Amino acid sequence: MLELALTPYDVLRLRRATGLHSRELLAQYIIEEQEADDFFPRFYLTMVDDGRASCAFVSNNGCTVYEHRPAACRAYPLGRATIRKENNEIEEHFVVMKEEHCLGFKEDTCQSVTSYSKDQGLEEYNSYNDAVAFVLQHGSIRKGIRPTKEQVALFTLALYDIDTFREQLFNDSLDSTKIDQSEKEQLADDEKLLLFAINWMRKQLDSSL
Repeated sequence: MLELALTPYDVLRLRRATGLHSRELLAQYIIEEQEADDFFPRFYLTMVDDGRASCAFVSNNGCTVYEHRPAACRAYPLGRATIRKENNEIEEHFVVMKEEHCLGFKEDTCQSVTSYSKDQGLEEYNSYNDAVAFVLQHGSIRKGIRPTKEQVALFTLALYDIDTFREQLFNDSLDSTKIDQSEKEQLADDEKLLLFAINWMRKQLDSSL
């Protein structure tokens, strides 16, 4: 059974692959869960109800979203975890999951973490995921301050329902957040909008400190 967690950048790329509005993607392909001890909800790819919980994007011909596949798919069998240090540097930790069904271990090629990550296009994914770490490991979170229901809703809106976030931002529907025309033109770019949304969410949490 596959349980595939999705980061905000994963969702951004799946939107691009499917052509769906982020709200439609969340409704059709993504499960949102939040345990009692979670500060923020977690998002997982919905699996096919075929008795094996198969990936919804895998067909008989292979992955249908391969160019935009999530970071976890690109990284396997490499696992990566990050910790935001007090000086705001990102500390990386890696683990290799050696499983019998992974045929790559039978190849003669030897790769380093750096060369494998570059080969799989992980550098771009990691850069956005590291930016999100500043939300997930925000100072208020480190102090054990639970986000309010409003902040949790804003987290989902800004980082996972990015199309709706853009619509509300451009329509001046977000309290105390106003942008001019030149900013709107820049934020038409998905990646720039995601970085804006991450920084915007950090500011929402700053009020908790």
